[in-house]
Amino acid sequence: MAAKKSDQFENALKKLQDIVEKLEKGDLPLEAAMEYFSEGMRLAQVCHKKLEEADKKVRMLVRDQDGGWTAAPFEAPASGPGGQGGESK
Repeated sequence: MAAKKSDQFENALKKLQDIVEKLEKGDLPLEAAMEYFSEGMRLAQVCHKKLEEADKKVRMLVRDQDGGWTAAPFEAPASGPGGQGGESK
């Protein structure tokens, strides 16, 4: 099922990119441009929703001050020497 949701996002993003390219050319009649724009806005909302869903799922467990585990938003580690994020301990 995860692959299907990923495919939905990828397809929506590809369609959105195609629409942006068509609109950037500037050679569409006004009515067609408005239809593409409307579809592009819908696709942008779909992509945004999928990204928000993914963001909520991407969590990492961290130890709290009491030594227990707690969920925290995922943050990419800062690049340090050797490409490793810095650990504090």
